[in-house]
Amino acid sequence: MIRLLDQGALSRGYETPGMCRGILRTEPAMWTFVECEGVELTNNAAERAVRPVVIHRKTSLGSQSGSRFIERMQTASATLRQKGRSLNDFIVNVAHTVLGDKPSPKLLG
Repeated sequence: MIRLLDQGALSRGYETPGMCRGILRTEPAMWTFVECEGVELTNNAAERAVRPVVIHRKTSLGSQSGSRFIERMQTASATLRQKGRSLNDFIVNVAHTVLGDKPSPKLLG
């Protein structure tokens, strides 16, 4: 596979060389699941986490007023859920930060 990607990276096509170079750049990361215990073979967990966001976007006719807020809240919600943390507690901490009486909360902390 690497030999074919090397050949493709040197070819004269329009899209093939760039695509092959891109795959070659990320190739070491493709095998992380083999080397690191606990890393899933697929990205199904990530796809399941963003599924509600995708469904919401499709049923609300895409990007409209407030969509950035919704995207960010859904990202925060999915991240906090994976960490076993409360979205409500996080939002309260953000409010206290804005009011100036607490340090800024860490989403990934």
